[in-house]
Amino acid sequence: MYDYVGWIVRSAAGRDKEGIFCVVGVDREQKRLLLADGKRRKVRKPKAKKLGHVEVLSDHQRGYDHPAIEKLKQGQALTDKELRRALAAFRAKEV
Repeated sequence: MYDYVGWIVRSAAGRDKEGIFCVVGVDREQKRLLLADGKRRKVRKPKAKKLGHVEVLSDHQRGYDHPAIEKLKQGQALTDKELRRALAAFRAKEV
C-alpha cells in the first residue's frame, strides 16, 4: 500500500460525509487510511476509512505545503491545534 500520510481528503461515505480530513497514518493489515481533523477526530484516535470511501483533494502530485503537514510527513508528533490550522488554511485556499 502506498504512503498516503499527509494527504488531504474529503469523506465520501458515512456519517462524516463531506468532512475534510488529513491522513495521519495507514493500517496496512486492513488496508485503511487513518484520518483526523483535530476536532471531531483527534490525532491520537484517528478514524479508519477505506480508500474507496474518500475523495483525494491533495496528494503527492497536487501537494499541499504547510509546516504541520511537512512535520507529519517527517514522522514527527503533530498536535490537534496544528492540524486544525493546517486544514483551515487548506479550506481557505480551496475556496
